[in-house]
Formats: sequence, C-alpha cells, structure tokens
Amino acid sequence: MGQPGAPQPGAPQPGAGQPGAAQVPTGGERELVTGEAVTLDVKPTSYILRAAGTMIDWLFSMLVMLGCILLLVATGGGLDAALARALVVLILVFGMVVLPTAMELLTHGRSLGRLAVGARIVRDDGGATGFRHAFIRALVGVLEIYMTFGGIAALAGLLNTRSKRLGDLLAGTYSQLERVPHPQPLALYLPPHLYGWAQTADVGRLPDRLSRRIAQFVRQAPQLTMAARIGLSTELAREAAPFVSPLPQVDAESFLVAVAVLRRQRDAVGLALEAERLQRLEPVLDALPHGFPDR
Repeated sequence: MGQPGAPQPGAPQPGAGQPGAAQVPTGGERELVTGEAVTLDVKPTSYILRAAGTMIDWLFSMLVMLGCILLLVATGGGLDAALARALVVLILVFGMVVLPTAMELLTHGRSLGRLAVGARIVRDDGGATGFRHAFIRALVGVLEIYMTFGGIAALAGLLNTRSKRLGDLLAGTYSQLERVPHPQPLALYLPPHLYGWAQTADVGRLPDRLSRRIAQFVRQAPQLTMAARIGLSTELAREAAPFVSPLPQVDAESFLVAVAVLRRQRDAVGLALEAERLQRLEPVLDALPHGFPDR
C-alpha cells in the first residue's frame, strides 16, 4: 500500500467526471460563520417544501379574507357602495399584508405553512427577523404570490440556490429548515494494525475545517458510490497528509478513519481536562474574597 496521500492505482480522480461523483459540502450555502467566528451547518428549506408552505399560507389567507367578505355581505346590507368597496379593500390589505406580517412577528419567523413543513424565516446572517423584514416580504408577496398566483415567487425560487423568493431577496432573508433528523452517533474504531502508529501519531495541526470535512466523509461514506468514495477519500487524504505525522502505510479511507478517531479522542481529552480544571476552580470562584464579611 502506498502513502495515504498518493493516488491509488486505477482509482478515479475527483473532478474527472466519473459517474456518481459527489463532493462533501465544505461551506457555501450550508455553512454560516457567526460574529463569534463559530461555523454553523444550516440547511435552507427545499424548493418543494417552500412551495407547500406557501400554498398553505395562501389558502389560509384566502379563507380569512373570504370569511370577512361573507361576514360583510351578511351584516352590511345598509352600507352604501363606496363604503362597501372601502371595507373590501381593507379586508384585502388585512389578509395580504397585515395578517402575514403579524403572524411572522408573533411566531418569530414562522407561519401556519412553515410550521407544517418545519421551516422558519431568518436573516441571511442567521439572526431573527424583525418588523422590517416581515413587512417587506408581505408587501412584495402581494405582487409575486397573490397578483401572479405565485408565478414570480416560483421563478425566483428556481433561480436561487436557497429557494429565495423576490421578497426574501429584497428583505435579506431566507427560509431555514428546522425539522431535521437528529444525527446518529457514529461508531468509529481504530484498525488493529494501526494501534502502534496511533501511539506516536500527531494530528493536532489538522485544520478544523478539514477535520470537519473528514468527519463528514466518514459518516457519509457508506451511502456513496464506490467511485465517489475512492475519489473523495484520495482527495481528502492528500489534503490531510501534510498535517499528520508520521504517515501510515494504508489506503486513503483507512487513513481518514484513523485520523478521525484520533482527532475525536484528542478533543475528548481536551474537554475532559477543561472540565476538571473548572471543577477545581469552582470553590475559588464561588468563595467570598479573603476578609470579606459574611452577612
């Protein structure tokens, strides 16, 4: 076996256009860096789910407006034509603008349709939306959802990687999927023939971003095709090789599994030591200063 960073004989190279090739997400639309430089892995709501949620909200608004108009017809027989038209306009404004804005504010970015599909409207930086965002989305929604029967919203969503509609583009928001499956714990074990190598191996210089990509590949490897699995493992092993010393003489995927196991053990030891230090400092932090009267 050659070094893990070296291409294996006959292994397809990533990016060569082989069938079944896939890329491990390294950022882009799913990675969000907060102001504290913490990277979050978020998932935008898919186009189909957004369309389903919008249809539910549209149907709810239409039922509310229809109910108000029927109530007006039943109780407003003595009104003149001008006042009746003004009340109808107010009902339309309430159902198309006021109701969506109020619901989004009261539910913190959710609505009846988004609650059904498990989504929430957030700012582009991941923060909660406010009145300005909700009002802009509702106001633009009159044109792109009600006046064009969703045609403009559907077209804008197809042309955007986050399935944003025109109101989201103007307000600086997008729909974030919150109803995601809980990650299952990944059972990783160090191959027996690498026990000796693990005693002296150093993986501390491995960048955090690359470490996350390796962990994600190891988790998704069973679902990949063989061609994609070989290509991605070869590429990731080549990137990780300069940060690992010494290099074991194993195939690329075994090398990545070993690196992921050692990195997890290293992080677990660091967290345990930090918890132990905090536990030792707890009596000092909770105690009163020397000579301070206990009243």
